[in-house]
Amino acid sequence: MSVTVPDSDSLLPASRAWPSADHISPQRRTENGAHSSITKSPGKALRPLLIAEAANPEWTSVPLVGWNLAHAIMQRTDALLVTQIRNRDALLRAGLVEERDFIAIDNERVARAFYRLSERLRGGANKGWTVVTALSSFSYYSFEREVWRLLGKRLMAGEFDLVHRITPLSPTSQSPIVGKLKKYGIPFVLGPLNGGVPWPKGFSDVRSREREWLSAIRKLHFLMPSYRATRSEAAALIAGSRHTLGELPASCAERAFLIPENAADPERFPFQLRELSGDRLAIAFIGRLVPYKGADVLIEAVAAYRGRLNIEVLIVGDGPQRKELEETVRRKGLWKSVKFAGWVEQRDMASTLAGYHVLALPSVREFGGGVVLEAMSMGLVPIVANYGGPPELIDDQSGIAVDFQDRESLIAGFTKAFEYLEINPGLVSSLSNATSRRVRKRYSWQAKAAQMTEIYNWILYRGPKPIF
Repeated sequence: MSVTVPDSDSLLPASRAWPSADHISPQRRTENGAHSSITKSPGKALRPLLIAEAANPEWTSVPLVGWNLAHAIMQRTDALLVTQIRNRDALLRAGLVEERDFIAIDNERVARAFYRLSERLRGGANKGWTVVTALSSFSYYSFEREVWRLLGKRLMAGEFDLVHRITPLSPTSQSPIVGKLKKYGIPFVLGPLNGGVPWPKGFSDVRSREREWLSAIRKLHFLMPSYRATRSEAAALIAGSRHTLGELPASCAERAFLIPENAADPERFPFQLRELSGDRLAIAFIGRLVPYKGADVLIEAVAAYRGRLNIEVLIVGDGPQRKELEETVRRKGLWKSVKFAGWVEQRDMASTLAGYHVLALPSVREFGGGVVLEAMSMGLVPIVANYGGPPELIDDQSGIAVDFQDRESLIAGFTKAFEYLEINPGLVSSLSNATSRRVRKRYSWQAKAAQMTEIYNWILYRGPKPIF
């Protein structure tokens, strides 16, 4: 459990572009269904085919998750990555060799058409993300069709031990390739899947401002082609949150794993012990400046604080809400306490936050919370809204989760959290130490890749199911 403040009376890189195992003897089926034993030579590495339509080290959000996880798995196995053509140049700049390390699929004609349609329907920049996700799910069918066209013969020939579809992360996206893989006895791994957390009660106005009208009929994705087959035929399914795990059919329970999709790179986000001494409490907010992220909630909570600490706030990020937030800061008389940094490059994040103690994330509908793990890696103490993905990343030694029912209780909860740190100043350093240890033990990309290879070996060996 997290340290929970009682109820009251996803680090952003600057780019904003479009979004081993030895002695393995897997059992494969021939085309007519008979089983044949394929024995790998001693010392030969596991060979997965990684499908990550979105995998880009220079972008944000899902493409960055796809890249980080795929790259970490590639460092432990003899994997081949298959991704979309728009990621090709970034992968080459990252040092990957085309055809040897990755293959780029060009379904751009279809993908661009659906992207343009989503831009028309979403209701404005940085809005209507459910619409964008839904339409990208339709374009994804063309991507996997091209995957099979280019790699089907190699898959049928037994070159790959299994196929792991990493992205899309959305649990509404299907993989029509699963039927072909089943025909040839090739294990299929799906995930991490995450998303679709319901809007919390009391935030219908925020939902309206985010143009999330399609989320009300989200369950129609159950009717999409290949939905049932994708889940029923997968050898393993990885859920990125408890909510997504709970959405999986009961028949998937024995093949399901709970592993958050996000992680952090401790080398990129090095640890610095945070200590609260004197009367200064420095708080960072990192995220897009849109209503559901809650930067306005943080500003209101700081304005309501009446304790002895001098609170300083740095808002890292940008978005359509910035002017509104700046006006709130002026109206509340906080222009000396709240600063806007805009976008900050990942390579500059550690130095930018060197003097800060806390990451505050009052987001009311956060799925993954990658920014929380990156901040924890640097030793910042996370204070998060107790809903969605972020509170699942912390425990009572590594963060504070704020209970709430509506906007007013969320503001009051964050104010109480500041008061709690004022009364217990030594808590900052103890939480800071624990956050870093927790990330390095459980939430580094290398730790996550190790978990994935354990799942691969479980599929191929069928020994005891790994427990993470």
